[in-house]
Amino acid sequence: MRRGQWGHRLEDLYGISRSGIIRTAELRHWGVSNSAIDARCRPGGPWQRILPGVVMLGNGHPTARQRAVAAIVLSGDNAVLSGRAALHEYGHGTSYSGDAHVLIATHRRVQSTGFVLVERTTRMPAPVMRNGLPCAPLPRALLDAARRCRTLDSTRSLIAEVIQRGGARVPELIAELDAGSGRGAALPRAVLREVSADVHSVSEAEARRLWTRSGLPRMVFNRRIVDADGQFIAMPDGWIDEVAFAWDIDSLDWHLAPKAYKSTVERRTRMQNHGIIVLPTLPSAVRDHPDRVIDDLRSHYQLASSRPRPEVRMQTAAG
Repeated sequence: MRRGQWGHRLEDLYGISRSGIIRTAELRHWGVSNSAIDARCRPGGPWQRILPGVVMLGNGHPTARQRAVAAIVLSGDNAVLSGRAALHEYGHGTSYSGDAHVLIATHRRVQSTGFVLVERTTRMPAPVMRNGLPCAPLPRALLDAARRCRTLDSTRSLIAEVIQRGGARVPELIAELDAGSGRGAALPRAVLREVSADVHSVSEAEARRLWTRSGLPRMVFNRRIVDADGQFIAMPDGWIDEVAFAWDIDSLDWHLAPKAYKSTVERRTRMQNHGIIVLPTLPSAVRDHPDRVIDDLRSHYQLASSRPRPEVRMQTAAG
């Protein structure tokens, strides 16, 4: 498009923009006068000023993508998208419609305005390009968003989505949280402590404590169970050998990815196919409803005791 011909080729002007977002200075460069910009950005006009010096070539509500682009356009070179806006570019939180969080170096003088939250930081991350936008690495973006959550449930939901979908691992999230500011870190730190326990199923100490209170016969933990031919069946978290009763502490509070869920279902099915009585328990139930879990342990033990013991055996720790 030649300068000054924008009025005849509006589609070319949109093509010069980024998702319909463009600086007023760039519009002037292509021959759009200040008066023309003002006229088109009047209430009810075809364009709108969505940030200082930034125009959206449309009059609808800006999408999450357009807000993110506008935030980067406003913040200039070397700005990095973070928080929920960056998570959206990574494919998380697709219904997000809040502020666009950008990181800039401490010497920059860009101010928060409108829907743009500007944070100055001494820890500028190396940008990861997502859909043409410079984004903070996923662990940083996730924790920047988590620091601004107001409740434990919202923090848990935010972090769980990314972990469940394999976007980040707990150790790297803990390392990122430790490296950053302590401001707003209490809730994400509590959630990461919680998920750290769930990643390895419920801790053996918690399980042993409930089993001790139950009054049931000896239970062993993390032993391989094999069939009559010595073929591996499963390794349940808890096992009462005299009645072939398995206690399976799910990690489904946090790991709902299809592959992990499929593995859990297949393991449990193998045990049940061999006649093993299986009690599945969520880590949150062990933590929040211990008395109910003890009742479940006792009732499933009685069920296991009421049927002939199947031909399965426990391998010793050495074998």
